[in-house]
Amino acid sequence: MLNVIWGFFLIGGILTGVFLGRMDLVTNAVIDGGRNAVELAFTMAGVVAVWSGILKIAEKGGMIDALAEKMEPFLDFLFPEVPRGHAARRYISANFAANFLGLGWAATPAGLLAMEELAKLNGKTGRASNAMCMFLVVNMSSLQLVTVNILAYRAEYGSAAPAEIMGAGIAATLGTTLVGILLAKILEGRGKHCDF
Repeated sequence: MLNVIWGFFLIGGILTGVFLGRMDLVTNAVIDGGRNAVELAFTMAGVVAVWSGILKIAEKGGMIDALAEKMEPFLDFLFPEVPRGHAARRYISANFAANFLGLGWAATPAGLLAMEELAKLNGKTGRASNAMCMFLVVNMSSLQLVTVNILAYRAEYGSAAPAEIMGAGIAATLGTTLVGILLAKILEGRGKHCDF
């Protein structure tokens, strides 16, 4: 479906440029878009590499295990099928901590490793486990208490009070996360699974 939508926008933009005699704008947009995509890809690769390194240092230093230990009661509720001490719990804890701070870039490597470990526990190909579904739901619910990126953008663009959105951000996060967890637990209780 997304391919159809993007195809419609792309073809529509080109046809509009042709009919209005402004193909120069279309050409410039294609060149600028390509340049921006390459710059973003390099930026993302660099940031993910840095945070992957930091995650490995934290893991080797025992920080991830200590964090996972503190989060055990919460993880027991969300992921009862994942045994205590399993690598998935360590990566889930690191992912949640990075997300709490609004560091989505830092959360990505830990999230990918967590999902990889959860897939190993699952053993069923083509069907996500309840733990995999719950992890995905919590991540998609915008699990951020401190939106560091948004605060930085607001400060960069001249906001007089960049942190004034903190209360609304926390309320939105609590609402979306609680509703997501509640619905996932209801579906889990009914024996529903994610198919992918």
